[in-house]
Amino acid sequence: MNRRQFFIASSGLAISHVAAGYLNDRVKLAVKYHMIDEPALSVLKKFRLLQEIGFDGTEIKTDETVDPVEVETAIAETGLPVHGIVNAGNPEILPALELAKRFGCSSVLIFAARLPGKDYDQNFGTWQTLIRTSLQKAEEYGIPLCVEHVKASFLDRAEEMVRFIDSFDSPMVRSYFDLGNTITWSEQPAEHWAEILGRRVCKLDIKDRGNAEFGEFRLKRKGIVIASPE
Repeated sequence: MNRRQFFIASSGLAISHVAAGYLNDRVKLAVKYHMIDEPALSVLKKFRLLQEIGFDGTEIKTDETVDPVEVETAIAETGLPVHGIVNAGNPEILPALELAKRFGCSSVLIFAARLPGKDYDQNFGTWQTLIRTSLQKAEEYGIPLCVEHVKASFLDRAEEMVRFIDSFDSPMVRSYFDLGNTITWSEQPAEHWAEILGRRVCKLDIKDRGNAEFGEFRLKRKGIVIASPE
């Protein structure tokens, strides 16, 4: 197995330039920067490694311990883009947008984390406010805020995700559609999420989670039976 095959088999891949049912261009493959398990390599050499094995870009977490200047140098030297910033459930969205602008990204990944002590409507309203606070800057920069569905979110059904995204009435709030997460914990299959989300999908995150050959079968959501690798 070569390095590229290893990354594909064992890592989550972010796939950009995808709209449900349509392709704006060739489907592009990227891998999250923290998944490059080569600690001895410099930032520049990690970018060159990704380029060498055929990836089209990378995605960096806001809490990544990496020098932004080195990232900018690596982008300039290799031409390999940082296509997105992963802000996860961090309620501070503006710093992620600023970093995305600095690196020339085309998305900021967020998820509406379930806040302790709040019911569904309170969570919904709180995250609406958090995103709306950053929306003007996202529209100014032309960088979509892409909402991912994760187990820690209160948006656990495709229809609720659609309701949430549509409440902003802005093309700068989109979906980061994670197929692996639907396999692991959602009670709705990935194809249902894809159909319901439709053109709201901006990017895809693909994992082999739940796959008996490559994934961790014990992570499969309760009630779904798949073959054990043993």
